[in-house]
Order: sequence, then structure tokens, then C-alpha cells
Amino acid sequence: INETIKESIDNQSIVFTDKSTSYVDISDFVELHITEKSDKETTNETLKWVHITISNAKRNLLGNYHKIKRKYLQLYLNEFIYKLNRRYFGDKLFERLIIANITAV
Repeated sequence: INETIKESIDNQSIVFTDKSTSYVDISDFVELHITEKSDKETTNETLKWVHITISNAKRNLLGNYHKIKRKYLQLYLNEFIYKLNRRYFGDKLFERLIIANITAV
């Protein structure tokens, strides 16, 4: 886990995790590491939207794609995240598309 954290997370990040013993050294690689013991109350309050997002991703994948190969799973998840991050663009979607095209040149 330490190697993945070094490669994936900026050293000025704040990381919020459960109290798993595999996360012992995270504080050496980030600015702040906050831990919280997982229990029923934490799950219902703090992690509510995490569970809803995971549930929606599973429903989306099972509803749209009937046979998902492990080889392409990351691509399916990337598509879900792309759509999730843009769900509130609404009427500004066209303007954002123009800006993205102009800056990509």
C-alpha cells in the first residue's frame, strides 16, 4: 500500500481512512492522515454517499453491460466516473465542451 500511496497521492493531501492496520505508514507520505473506526453509525452517516455511489455503479454496470470482462472493467468504471462528475453541468455542457476543445489545441 505504501508504494501505491507514494505514486498516487500528493504529499500535501489529507487522507481519510478507516483504522485498518494496513494504513499505518500513510502519515509518513501525506500532510494529514485522519482515521475513523468503522461501525454502523459511521457507515450510515460518514460513508453514506460512498455506499450510494458504489451501489449506483454496480446497478449501472449490470443494467447496461451484461457480460463484463475483467480486462475492460477499469474502462467501464472510468466511464461511470466521467458521467458522475458531469451530472450537474446541465445547460452549461455546451460551453464546457467548447472550452475543452479550445484548450486541447
